[in-house]
Amino acid sequence: MSLVRWAPLSEIENLNREFNRLFDGLTPSRSRGFDDLAFMPAAELKETPEALQLHLELPGMNAKDLDIQVSAKSVSISGERKSQTESEENGVTRSEFRYGRFQRIVPLPARVVNDQTQAEYKDGILTLTLPKAEGDKQKTFKVELN
Repeated sequence: MSLVRWAPLSEIENLNREFNRLFDGLTPSRSRGFDDLAFMPAAELKETPEALQLHLELPGMNAKDLDIQVSAKSVSISGERKSQTESEENGVTRSEFRYGRFQRIVPLPARVVNDQTQAEYKDGILTLTLPKAEGDKQKTFKVELN
């Protein structure tokens, strides 16, 4: 039996190269007919003892184009970003913006009182404040050591 030297960093580099090769094949491009791919808004979820706060990045959207539905365990946001580009008669417009319908369902880590949700849409950021249900509010108590 021969002794083989193990080089973990080179194995990680090989794995990284393989992942890059895999995902390069999945990258949408106009030449492959992925023009109708809609965007997926980025989300951020913060939890406090009293509520959950969900922020979604939706630049260029109008509030009237959004549909927000809240259940006790998830939030569903859908909408459509409409193209508003106009071309001259002989002009060419090139756009990297993504247009079309999207839907994002965000599972919540705690039950919420969905009929008390507060929403604010300002500067392209949708903020939802979702009060936690009474049973899911974390109660703190002190543990005595003997």
